[in-house]
Amino acid sequence: MRGLGLLGLLLWGLGLAQAPVLYLPLDDRPPNWGPCTWELVACPPREVYRGLKGADLTALRAWLLASPGEKLVAGLDVLAYGGLLQSRHLALPAEDALARLAPLLAWKVRYGGELLLFGVVPRWDATQRRRNLAVLEALASWPGLPGVYLEAVWDDALRGSPAPREARGLPYPSRPGTDEAGQVLLLRAFRPGLKVAVVYEEEALAERITPYEGVPLRDTVRGVVQSALATEVPLEGEPDLVLYVYGGGNPRGVVRDLLGLMPRFPVALADLSRVNRGDSRLMAYLLDLGLYPRLASYASWGTPANNLGSALAQGGLFLRDQKGRLRRLAEAYFAYWWGEVGRPWVRARFPEPLPLEAQGVAALWPYLELEGYRVGLGRILFPWERAFEAEVWLDLVPISLPKGRHLVE
Repeated sequence: MRGLGLLGLLLWGLGLAQAPVLYLPLDDRPPNWGPCTWELVACPPREVYRGLKGADLTALRAWLLASPGEKLVAGLDVLAYGGLLQSRHLALPAEDALARLAPLLAWKVRYGGELLLFGVVPRWDATQRRRNLAVLEALASWPGLPGVYLEAVWDDALRGSPAPREARGLPYPSRPGTDEAGQVLLLRAFRPGLKVAVVYEEEALAERITPYEGVPLRDTVRGVVQSALATEVPLEGEPDLVLYVYGGGNPRGVVRDLLGLMPRFPVALADLSRVNRGDSRLMAYLLDLGLYPRLASYASWGTPANNLGSALAQGGLFLRDQKGRLRRLAEAYFAYWWGEVGRPWVRARFPEPLPLEAQGVAALWPYLELEGYRVGLGRILFPWERAFEAEVWLDLVPISLPKGRHLVE
């Protein structure tokens, strides 16, 4: 099974391995597809996901019903509509969309696994908003079934958007965010009960109404933590992980906070200074002082909920996996670099759909070192033929160390 590795496949065949966690990403954009590369979960074959065309639903259902698992994390919109983009505009009766979700219950009956599901309350410009909301309302009985967790996440709520109100009207949990939801539910699947202390750059930040979400940041943080089935505790409560929330105010003050926190706790840093971009001032401090490689995780690629969810999920999932933690930090740095350097460079030079020449942006990749490894950029692809996101292959190349020191493998 994809994502299990050779040893996992062998043990599975011998009946010695625990049934895997299955993951149906919302689509194949990097934040959603990324966990399929983490060697934690079993995913459908990549060719089932077809970028702008949406998923091949026949192949996706066939894979699902042929794949046993202990738990299944899935975005409803990929099975109902083919993906997030398709969910906004695909003309399909609500009854047909609901019928397309039936294989989820069939999988549960066949294999007895747990379902961890999320559906999307669509954003303001979706032409099929009423249909999508009707589908979510029709699923009201699902959370009452044994072993089924269902939540709704709302997508890009600009000021005045009805999405927060609509989501709160559903009879199951809801919160802002979308593209991080799969990662957060994977944390719920693998490490329920994680103890998390939340530290804000300044307390006033917790009451700020954040872009694309329409609620105070404190509510967004609380929703993400609850989605992960984590427990929020104070710093004195011996947290497994500290989620540090940076709002873009004072990067030097953040560094002072991190210097005090990092010797005592693993710290996941969510940079909420700008939407889809990080703070270059803060990143310069983190790299110059050697703090970035010591973080449990970092995220700056999306909206506040996106970044909070990614930082929390990756920090929790890789707490005890040093190599995995460094790989996630390398990927997070690429996402930061893409927002600061790569995306602006590509947009200034190439129209969309992007030509192959746009891959030349790889020549701008800087030198990055993470605890004895140089992060090399292998190649960049644009599966959606646009500059907003890029799919990248990164290599962690060992650097020669002085005698007596050893790399962590």
